[in-house]
Amino acid sequence: MELFTVNFSCLADVFSTGMAFPLLSVMTQEAAAESTSITDVLLTANNIWMMLAAALVFIMHLGFASVEAGFTQSKNTVNILFKNTLTPVLGIVTYALAGFSLMYPGDFNGFLGFGIESWDIIWLNPGAADVSAGYADGGYTFWTDFVFQAMFAATAATIVSGAVAERIKLSAYLTFTLIYVGIVYPIIGSWKWGGGFLDELGFVDFAGSTLVHSVGGWGALIGIWLLGPRIGKYDNGTTSEIAGHSVPLATIGVFLLWLGWFGFNGGSVLSANPGLVSLVLTTTTLGACGGAIGGHFTSMFAMKRIDFGMVLNGVLAGLVGITASADIITPLEALIIGGIAGILVVFSVMLLDKLKLDDCVGAVSVHLVCGIWGTLATGIFGEGASFMPQLYGVLACGAAAALGAFVIFGILKVTIGLRVSAETEKHGLDSHEHGIRGYTILVED
Repeated sequence: MELFTVNFSCLADVFSTGMAFPLLSVMTQEAAAESTSITDVLLTANNIWMMLAAALVFIMHLGFASVEAGFTQSKNTVNILFKNTLTPVLGIVTYALAGFSLMYPGDFNGFLGFGIESWDIIWLNPGAADVSAGYADGGYTFWTDFVFQAMFAATAATIVSGAVAERIKLSAYLTFTLIYVGIVYPIIGSWKWGGGFLDELGFVDFAGSTLVHSVGGWGALIGIWLLGPRIGKYDNGTTSEIAGHSVPLATIGVFLLWLGWFGFNGGSVLSANPGLVSLVLTTTTLGACGGAIGGHFTSMFAMKRIDFGMVLNGVLAGLVGITASADIITPLEALIIGGIAGILVVFSVMLLDKLKLDDCVGAVSVHLVCGIWGTLATGIFGEGASFMPQLYGVLACGAAAALGAFVIFGILKVTIGLRVSAETEKHGLDSHEHGIRGYTILVED
């Protein structure tokens, strides 16, 4: 108290001698400098975290490649790896050419809106990009935004790759990827993330259970329907198991995807907010754990065996299921959502076989079925979310994605054709389309 009195007395003397205004000016400048410093620190922290998250999302493509190669026959390994290498390459380029400007159209909102300004910055005038605290309310820079979103874009097409593997023409798949990632995915994404009608409706999809995973899942479903099953899969009214060649490779892929999901969901916070990011990483992890548990026990009950493949797909199912709501649910709710996703993925795989829809890696079950579940679960469990906007979003995005995929695949089917010859499929796409095998010593198929 005595110290306070002395300081107050000194302050009174300052005002009485006319020194108050110069002192206040100095104090104001110091406060402004401190405020600027804090803003710079926050901008730097946000950018570093989002760029790290973008790198984690990028490494997911190696995870997809490993899962798909492991779950398919060795004679098609090079073809699988080739597709999963070209998918991010083409996806990122087409996203830069069209997708980013379609998804975030700025003042050009609408179904066919296109952001002229962002396209001009990317290709013609990069110096005009906002790299200050003025972009995205000071959260991150223009280039950080583009790189992070570009990493997401190719994921939708990668989902399709695994489902249609071992019998689709490389030219048909790559053409589909160009159009689907460049046009269909970003238009649907703009409805929520670009401030479109789903956003105004109150639809919630934090990191893309529907906008990424279900969109990719619908493409996969239409693809396997129009392609037809692999030779020998459903002969004589029975379902034959066409075993993958490397369970260890598939396992490595799943763990890479799990790791990448920390960037997928954690980066979607769009800042380095430690409280929210750490919650998202927690719910993401528990969602994966719930999916593995659900997949394990459901496969034991429904298939009468301990199916490791269903545990692996259960992990991915839980991750997809949690993606829409990871920031607005509790850890317990994350475990529940992931667990139900793990249950659903098993029954979905069994149903697709009954319908003679041949999905090599379970992509439709993981990404479409569990993406729909995760989006609807957000309306049930998510704080501030409502069920009807979630249902409406699932239906609107599903209709658009399915129609878009049907048009693209349908045109390709009647022009260049979708499927390789029976001889090519029998001997393997590696030898016929690439001229090399994935292994020096052939792994028995």
